Amino acid sequence: MNKDLKKILDLKVKQYNRIDFIEKDPICIPHRYKKQQDIEIAAFFAAIFAWGNRTTIINKSKELLERMDFAPHDFCLQHQPKDLKKLLGFVHRTFNDTDALYCVGFFKHHYSQHESLESAFFMNQTTRKKVNTVEAGLTHFQQYFMSLEDAPKRTQKHIASPGSGSTCKRLNMFLRWMVRKDQQGVDFGLWSTIKPAALIIPIDVHVARVSRALGILKRPQTDWQAALELTEYCRTLDAKDPVKYDFALFSMGVIEKFI
Repeated sequence: MNKDLKKILDLKVKQYNRIDFIEKDPICIPHRYKKQQDIEIAAFFAAIFAWGNRTTIINKSKELLERMDFAPHDFCLQHQPKDLKKLLGFVHRTFNDTDALYCVGFFKHHYSQHESLESAFFMNQTTRKKVNTVEAGLTHFQQYFMSLEDAPKRTQKHIASPGSGSTCKRLNMFLRWMVRKDQQGVDFGLWSTIKPAALIIPIDVHVARVSRALGILKRPQTDWQAALELTEYCRTLDAKDPVKYDFALFSMGVIEKFI
């Protein structure tokens, strides 16, 4: 472990892991809510939309929630067929109204039987046994999410899985929001099946670029193995909370234009 680098990254975490980070980040979307189920659904959409310009991501998340009357849990559980017309015409990059309608159908299916979305990741719906790792949880979630009879094939591309080699950046970010909790109030820490120590860094092109420049990521491909490699390094810096360094690496790349 490079102690000087740890000192720099710890300072960057302290600089960016704070309340004023929320306003310009997609995590501001679930922070609009108090009810856990609303937080989960709003966070899911904000995370799934999280590629490209952050202002656009935030605005599109707000637009979808407005179409759901700013009450996503109630909308998913209690909508009538006429209410679904409000979703028609919604588009964010490659995510469209077909995907939105299926997501609403999935949430109705899941929340009719479960209190939290946590069980969609970390409980096998068939055996009722816990799923104890992030990798297994992501794999299980994609399979479960796409298991409804009317699942459109096109929607699967929005729900990444480690088996395809994807970094699963957006879902790992969603899991960071749901699982990680500290005194700064950015992440929610609503879920407890897995510990923050088990989380995987949400690696994207910015995080990967900064990590390679710092010499803490050697793998040339930005894929699932790269996410694991970077996370293992971050665990040498803080074994209990490795993904806090997402704040440092992301912000150095996007906000500071480190390289």
